[in-house]
Amino acid sequence: MAFIAIQDLLSIGTASGWLALPQTTDLYLYPLRALSVGALLYWYRGHYQELRIEELREWRTTAAVTLTGLCTFLLWISLDGGLPVAPHPSGFRPDLLPESPVRMLITAVRVAGSVLVVPVMEELFWRSFLLRYLVSKRFLSVPIGAFSWGSFLITTVLFGLEHHQFWAGMAAGAIYNLVCYKTRSITHCVLAHAVTNLALACYVLSTSKWYFW
Repeated sequence: MAFIAIQDLLSIGTASGWLALPQTTDLYLYPLRALSVGALLYWYRGHYQELRIEELREWRTTAAVTLTGLCTFLLWISLDGGLPVAPHPSGFRPDLLPESPVRMLITAVRVAGSVLVVPVMEELFWRSFLLRYLVSKRFLSVPIGAFSWGSFLITTVLFGLEHHQFWAGMAAGAIYNLVCYKTRSITHCVLAHAVTNLALACYVLSTSKWYFW
């Protein structure tokens, strides 16, 4: 959240003219952000008792969740639009860098961050914590997948607001919530999210529609 705030402040400063930063600034900030969050997730890995890889052995559920992640990707690129008050972002654009190993490395870090770091971080926050916290402040006593209309609607809207593609983000938030309710597994929520992000990364790199990033 701090990195996002810094990025937004830099963007506002550049747009208003009191900062003169090159367009490539965010490209160099992203590896720092991804590696920092990834390092924190690894450091506290012993606390994430709800992430159980063995749950993926339930192949029928895993296959269905994988398909759900792909459908979420298709929905994401179909619901192309943000809030009217928000500017349309240019997105993460590695094409602004000259072709070089640095460009390849930064692109690889962007893909790895979106597929390996972001799904774990966001599902731990949205589905493991907030979805249950909005049911009870003693959220650890709330079973994973416990439903309430309030927590469902609030997390869905907030998940949309977190993304520049508001409507797509809100649809994805609702779908990942439903995955949580159906599977009662944070691991499967991470899988659905990771599949969506991987498909989106492949789509962006093949079409150069950078604003999805």
